[in-house]
Amino acid sequence: MVGIGVYARTMKHAEAALASLAVDPAIMLMVVGFLMFIITFCGCVGSLRENICLLQTFCICLTVIFLLQLTAGILGFVFSDKARYRVTEMINNAIVHYREDIDLQNLIDFGQKEFGCCGGVTYTDWSKNMYFGCKEDNPSRERCSVPFSCCLLPKDEQVVINTMCGQGMQNLEYSIAGDQIHTNGCIDTLVNWIHSNMFLLGGIALGLAIPQLVGILLSQILINQIKDQIELQNYTAKHRSDPWR
Repeated sequence: MVGIGVYARTMKHAEAALASLAVDPAIMLMVVGFLMFIITFCGCVGSLRENICLLQTFCICLTVIFLLQLTAGILGFVFSDKARYRVTEMINNAIVHYREDIDLQNLIDFGQKEFGCCGGVTYTDWSKNMYFGCKEDNPSRERCSVPFSCCLLPKDEQVVINTMCGQGMQNLEYSIAGDQIHTNGCIDTLVNWIHSNMFLLGGIALGLAIPQLVGILLSQILINQIKDQIELQNYTAKHRSDPWR
């Protein structure tokens, strides 16, 4: 993860496009990879060398991470409106910088095709992009259009895709445009997908939490065993030096 993050940070220079994201993915990969290495190093070496300090560090780090994940989940549920606003803001910023970074562009196209949506709230959100804007003085050939990933593809058009299928769609009425493109926004579609897959998301969250809880439990058991061995050794050494006690 650190290597991929360093490579991505070195090779990419689209700072304006990355500004649309809350955190640079390359920096996130490097930070997460480094933290994972430190934490697992403490757990591995601490268990092999029976080092209480390293094991306690490992246990505390896992506990903090688990509590942070739990807190984030609770806050996301309680402040769902603010979370929705933040997601809306990120999507709108991504739309603005759509043509400035090929990776961001591919990510948006993938999301729109997979979820069958277009724009943030509705397909006319693409007017926020300088290339797809509907202003009369916009010289772009894509004026008042939407990306091809918004289009409804016929079953016989799965191999060769017409990338100009979204031409002029923002000029059409909602009902007419709906015959050729997805008119519903990605925010509501994403929210509906989350609501309909709550059990799946809950299972994934539980699958991530169980190994952390097991690691915390086992490390604490090992720490107690090491302390018991140390006390036993001290007791034995003390009575060997003074057999009358």
